[in-house]
Amino acid sequence: MEKLTKAQKELHDWLVQYIRDNQHSPSIREMMAAMKLKSPAPIQSRLERLRKKKYIDWIDGQARTIKILYPPQNKGVQILGSIAAGGLVEPFTDDQSDQLTLAGLDNPNCYALRVTGDSMIEDFIAEGDFAIMEKVLEPERVKNGAIVAARVDGYGTTLKHFHREEDCILLKPANSNYQPIKTNPTDVQIQGVLIGVWRNYG
Repeated sequence: MEKLTKAQKELHDWLVQYIRDNQHSPSIREMMAAMKLKSPAPIQSRLERLRKKKYIDWIDGQARTIKILYPPQNKGVQILGSIAAGGLVEPFTDDQSDQLTLAGLDNPNCYALRVTGDSMIEDFIAEGDFAIMEKVLEPERVKNGAIVAARVDGYGTTLKHFHREEDCILLKPANSNYQPIKTNPTDVQIQGVLIGVWRNYG
């Protein structure tokens, strides 16, 4: 793809974030405000150049139809093994022989785990799905209720809702047929937080 000028890249990066946050494209006035411009002409010029360079597209004659175009990429999310949505299994290993190619996701802190078991089925996470995880850099900041990949010392790893209580950690399933796992905080290592699920319908 043709490189962007500094001004074009500034607008493009802002558009990507805006559309990701709001699920629709901004108005010309919003773009003018974000770029600190008093005239729509420079915005329209940058939009045309971004379209010509195939970074964005829109439906002519219709407002707020800008779409971000992602080029084909070889980058993917490494599959680091399997994780139990049921009981506990052996810890996953860094076997990076496979990867998922996910459009729009280019985060070096993300990885995928193949789900086994049905303890998260009420959250629509089924056996055979791939849980897309983001590595946890600050475990103490993981929010209660987050779905995590947790390694419990002496047992293995599991995919569960994380709850921090006064003197223990509860790892709760999303299936009434399973009981929560209760353990000491020192026996749990949070290895990732769920950010998405990939399912193959093929």
